[in-house]
Amino acid sequence: MYIKRTDLALEARELWQESAQRTTRLSGVKATKTKQEGYPVTRVDILDNRGEEALGKPQGSYLTIDLTSFWQRKTDFFERAVRAVGSQLKGLLPAEGPVLIIGLGNAAMTPDAVGPLAADSVLITRHLIAAMPRHFAGFRPVAVFRTGVLGTTGVESAEAVRGLAEEIKPALVIAIDALASRRVGRVCTTIQLSDTGIIPGSGVGNHRAALNRETLGVPVFAIGVPTVVDAATLAADLLEESGVENVRPESLQKEGQGLMVTPRDIDQQVRDLSKVIGYGINWALQDLEIEEINALLS
Repeated sequence: MYIKRTDLALEARELWQESAQRTTRLSGVKATKTKQEGYPVTRVDILDNRGEEALGKPQGSYLTIDLTSFWQRKTDFFERAVRAVGSQLKGLLPAEGPVLIIGLGNAAMTPDAVGPLAADSVLITRHLIAAMPRHFAGFRPVAVFRTGVLGTTGVESAEAVRGLAEEIKPALVIAIDALASRRVGRVCTTIQLSDTGIIPGSGVGNHRAALNRETLGVPVFAIGVPTVVDAATLAADLLEESGVENVRPESLQKEGQGLMVTPRDIDQQVRDLSKVIGYGINWALQDLEIEEINALLS
């Protein structure tokens, strides 16, 4: 059976509700909606095995920040987005301990470059604290690692991260990667945070070994931006919305196998959102305002 593809827990819940036109409450899943800095936030908590089975995702919390209005570029749009991401992330993370940031993906392929680009905006402090502990006593130790991809390194991301984590012993890992959405309207307009880890390469259909507490031995938090839509999923949704009956998604999948759709201005969108993520991580981990982050990164 063909299943419409998405990496967003928010959309997985929508798909469950759409299947067989279900209107009953989804057992094992709790969803709440709030706003942060003017941006809508949807939190989906998968509470037990029933929720896992229904949504196809592990137990944990998934927060989706809707940044649609970010692209209207109104007053303080960037600063508000950074604080929204930082505040939600801070609520998930342990308050203390060294942090390892992992930038997953391929910097040479724009839809897959979210991880490496976001890592460029993260304040790296671990070595400074070790060298000058008195001067940097107020900072939280942060190390950053860009994994690259198997085709150019010959090393699985999970293997590299596991070895590094054993060496530097972080209290937690934050992994950043590109995702896939089922809706064009959510591509480069949403950021998903979760406390369940991540499977590298999911955004471009190249699933690798998971990064999570089981594989690394420490809590793993994931940050993702949907940058692509699976062509078959998009076609099926558009046909259904147009009133076409008896859509056969299996046939669409066969015709569009391996095809992904992405916006024409993906370069600019990925750069901007990656910077929001990097600054949001800094805001969550360090006691700094955005102007101070700007000064330290310049």
